[in-house]
Amino acid sequence: MRNGSSRKPYDIIVFGDTCVDLILRDDDVAPQFGQVEKTVAGYDLVMGGSCCIFAAQAAKLGLRVAILGRVGADYFGKLIVDALAEAGVDTRYIDVKDDLRTGVTVHLVQGDDRAMLTHMGSLNALTAADVADEFLASARHLHYGSLYLQTRLLPHWVEILARAKQLGMTVSLDTNWDPAERWDHDLERAYPYIDVLLPNEQEAMYLSGMDSYGAAITNLRQRVPLLVVKRDIAGAVAWQGEREFAQSVFEANEGGDGIGAGDSFDAGFLAGWLNGLPLAGCLSLACECGRGVAGGVGGIAGQPVQSDFSVLQAEAF
Repeated sequence: MRNGSSRKPYDIIVFGDTCVDLILRDDDVAPQFGQVEKTVAGYDLVMGGSCCIFAAQAAKLGLRVAILGRVGADYFGKLIVDALAEAGVDTRYIDVKDDLRTGVTVHLVQGDDRAMLTHMGSLNALTAADVADEFLASARHLHYGSLYLQTRLLPHWVEILARAKQLGMTVSLDTNWDPAERWDHDLERAYPYIDVLLPNEQEAMYLSGMDSYGAAITNLRQRVPLLVVKRDIAGAVAWQGEREFAQSVFEANEGGDGIGAGDSFDAGFLAGWLNGLPLAGCLSLACECGRGVAGGVGGIAGQPVQSDFSVLQAEAF
């Protein structure tokens, strides 16, 4: 679904939840207090942040992407800016601040499970005053992610969506997890401005307030024109009006940690949707992006690129 003139500089813009991921892996990564030192089998230090991972994947699929954010004037901040630029994201709207520490999340990965510890730092540094109409008007589409972590935007996020719609943009939302488990913050006011809602199964249930998956889907389908639900190894399902589309997915390669798979799924789906592909094709593209990342370490190592998909090579964004 094309939604505006290609004369706009960007296809998609995002608000950057800038942080790095320090990933520690072992069969037993549970810390033991009392000054007990434990060793771990391996670690990786990579760019994190749902919106940052999303932006990198969208750019790798050929979309023109810009990100608004802040980082600290430190090594982690440079890592983020460099990783985004290497992926093809326009980073001119990332402000490097001397008085800010770049956010960091420590992932303790144990088998198929993980726990996370986050220092917010730059991750939630953006405020509503940073979101200028000029920036919004520069793109066809706004993807809003990390809703509950970007706490300084949170009091004003519905107004930001309204401004985006007034400027002729389409809008997608992936709330991601709510650490406070409130699952609200004016969602009912926001739904009229959302064109595509992209939760996973668990998030769909919490967002709807329903106690079953079926009831959650029935509820959310009434609130947005296009609902897309990520179902992990079961693939994904999309609903548009009375139409339903399902997509299965092959199992990801072994050794991956699953970090960022949902964010790359979002980027894959929107790459197809913004280019007018059928919804079945959008789902297929999205699942392949999610699968690629799920089989890698960190959020960007396994991301597919535009040349991996003939349908994207054939189309002009």
